[in-house]
Amino acid sequence: MIGYLAMLDVPRELVRHLAQLLAVQRRLLGTRRRTRALTCYYQALMILIWFRKAEDTTLLGAGFGISRATAYRYIAEGVAVLAAQRPDLHDALQRAADDGWAFVILDGKLFDSDRLAETTTSVKGKTIDAWYSGKHRDFGANIQAIMNPVGLPIWTAEAMPGHLHDLSCARELGVTAALNWAAAELDLSTLADAGYEGAGHGIKTPTRQPADGKPLAVANRAVNRLLRGLRWQGERGFAMLTGRWKALRHSTISPTRIGDVVTAALHLTHFEYRHLSESR
Repeated sequence: MIGYLAMLDVPRELVRHLAQLLAVQRRLLGTRRRTRALTCYYQALMILIWFRKAEDTTLLGAGFGISRATAYRYIAEGVAVLAAQRPDLHDALQRAADDGWAFVILDGKLFDSDRLAETTTSVKGKTIDAWYSGKHRDFGANIQAIMNPVGLPIWTAEAMPGHLHDLSCARELGVTAALNWAAAELDLSTLADAGYEGAGHGIKTPTRQPADGKPLAVANRAVNRLLRGLRWQGERGFAMLTGRWKALRHSTISPTRIGDVVTAALHLTHFEYRHLSESR
């Protein structure tokens, strides 16, 4: 192999922050000093290179002088440490209300993965691919997320099978119940697309076109346009994650772990945007 110089466009403070989290984890595990192939700082650097550039893990490990297996283990350890910083959903909504936001945005995205053989039974009783989304015609994990009005993701959920619809995922994960609570207790509404119709109190969705083909009333069209004009920032939130952290664009790991990778990227994004709570 031939080595070469490269640059990583992340702040040095972020490397130190992740190194501190890894150091705490090593102390909790009782890891003895100088028994690891890499220091916490260089392990953090390797993990951030993987997130930022989606480098081949074998080549990345070789660049740091470690084996392929060790590189995979170190990256998995970093993902777990970062994912453990996941904010509580109710706390995230409380902070959004305290920050003075009038609403949040709920959206879902299919995070691409390799093809899987796992199957499940559909509502019609047919055997289907569990992680295949007919809407996107691709395999992946459904990730629900909540963004503030300027598009910054403030919370992301665990991975759900790709065949499930957004509303089903949000209900099963308790997201809709938390948003109903936020609307009732915090006066914090949620904007969502038509796929979340019927999600409950405080979750605003567009009015659908009548089945008989008649045009929508002028008032309904005006409300739909207003919702579209405010809700597009939700798409920006996912683009902020996948655009910055290339490891999210395609996953070769088990799709059940994609939620942790997205949550880890969320923590890195919060650090860069200075959105971490004081308790962190």
